[in-house]
Amino acid sequence: MDAFNDTIRLTEAERIDRLRLIRSDNIGPRTFRSLLDRFGDARAALERLPDLARRGGAARPMRITSEADARAELAASRKFGLELLAPGEAGYPPRLATLDDAPPLLGVRGATETLTRPMIAIVGSRNASAAGLKFAGQIARDLGDAGFLIISGLARGIDQAAHRASLASGTVAVLAGGHDRIYPPEHADLLAAMIGAKGAAISERPLGHEPRARDFPRRNRLISGASLGVVVVEAAHRSGSLITARMAGEQGREVFAVPGSPLDPRAAGTNDLIKQGATLVTEAGDVINAVAPILERPIALPLREDERDTLDGDPQAHDRAQIVNLLGPSPVSIDDLIRISGMAPSVLRTVLLELDLAGRLERHGGGLVSLT
Repeated sequence: MDAFNDTIRLTEAERIDRLRLIRSDNIGPRTFRSLLDRFGDARAALERLPDLARRGGAARPMRITSEADARAELAASRKFGLELLAPGEAGYPPRLATLDDAPPLLGVRGATETLTRPMIAIVGSRNASAAGLKFAGQIARDLGDAGFLIISGLARGIDQAAHRASLASGTVAVLAGGHDRIYPPEHADLLAAMIGAKGAAISERPLGHEPRARDFPRRNRLISGASLGVVVVEAAHRSGSLITARMAGEQGREVFAVPGSPLDPRAAGTNDLIKQGATLVTEAGDVINAVAPILERPIALPLREDERDTLDGDPQAHDRAQIVNLLGPSPVSIDDLIRISGMAPSVLRTVLLELDLAGRLERHGGGLVSLT
């Protein structure tokens, strides 16, 4: 079920170009996609980067990853058993590929073919209760028996309980750091068991990247984005699991919450999710019934805009000044910028792209932007 057959296959040169682009300064997944929408392919975008950054007001020339460095990273990845896959390639989680901030190249280790199966995320407290751990294991096992792949973040507590319970049916870990920088370190054996049991691990970070605090929310968007829905078993207020649930809602994924005692602070976040409209879950059937209609809908990758406005001379100088004047440290929606400025959407996107490459723009969730 949930098949996705319209796969592509990058050439070696295209993979190198994409790796160079995403590893260059000020290039994140959204900027990467904007560049491909604008110029058609990564090589053309690489050629225009210096000019775009200069027009955006970069204080110094931007660092562009060399071909030699990209080839070295690709070789090291393959030696480690990783495939660096682009959205739409076989083995890239199909629902993750539909996000506007999908990783342009995703490091995948393990059974790539299993990643086409429909996934359910199970997340929750690191300091979980015995009851929470038992429930996470039970629902993971039942969902696995029903044909779902269980995805989580390899963390202590609920995550590891869900992974262990679904080893036989298949489970995937989303890593915050590189594949050789497992966190927490004591779960390296668990990850090895997952991969040995035809599971998988995915990460957008290069080998050698030590996970930092800001990497975990970025990882969480991959957990929710790859799944049909997210089951939150236990979560205190202001927990990482609630960030995952919020991202799931923004991505159009289902949000499920397991109710808990109002006297247990580990259930405060999940009980609040239920008050806010999350689906209450007490058994796997609650999840299966909710996602059944979604499985019947085909998965479609986002279409490119195929816009090719000329950048000869500097026709956007006035427009750039206008947008910089409208922007500030407070996030504002791109739709509001279009409405207030009266600017054509294609022109506005070009200006934002230039500011982004110059390191002057910060992109937030929900289509919001601000000046850095």
